[in-house]
Amino acid sequence: MTATVTEAVVFDVGNVLIEWDPRRLYRKLLPDDAAVERFLATVCTPEWNAEQDRGRPVADAVATLAAAHPGQHDLIAAYYGRWTEMLGGSIGGTVRILSALRAEGVPCYGLTNFSSETWGLALRRFPFLTTFEGVVVSGREGVIKPDRAIYRRLIARYGLRPEVTAFVDDQHANVGAAGHLGFQATRFESAARLRHDFRRLGLPV
Repeated sequence: MTATVTEAVVFDVGNVLIEWDPRRLYRKLLPDDAAVERFLATVCTPEWNAEQDRGRPVADAVATLAAAHPGQHDLIAAYYGRWTEMLGGSIGGTVRILSALRAEGVPCYGLTNFSSETWGLALRRFPFLTTFEGVVVSGREGVIKPDRAIYRRLIARYGLRPEVTAFVDDQHANVGAAGHLGFQATRFESAARLRHDFRRLGLPV
């Protein structure tokens, strides 16, 4: 039986290629880690942030949440007003993998849950994100991973064949959805592990 040849790679962005964590900002604004965790669990929650990734305008999101938590207005407004302070650096080992693949002519794509309004900020901070052959950003599409519709848009837009396309993401649910659609899906744990996984697929890293 002929081995499957991997022809392309799809990368998630946040916490695969670049570091992002709202705690970086809120540790500057709140007195201790317990207060940070409480605020991010009850006010600016992951579910609230996901709606911006799904395309809700930032101004609407902040206004609605601030109305529900009037005493927290400034902290809520900081989430996007100081969004770049949530960024760490690039994840160097993964960026080197991306560069190695591109140098060998392997087409590389992005599929990311990201607000359309913050995506431009990320591109300015990390210019290597402009080197994908194509990228699908959830905030522009109105749908987020792990909804299979966004994977299907990626497939159709760029003519990908999932069975010969590697996919990497740090979230179990997103990896699972990609696997169901036939991608060679792997969960990101570290750049070293990703290099190992890609080598097993025959990729030149």
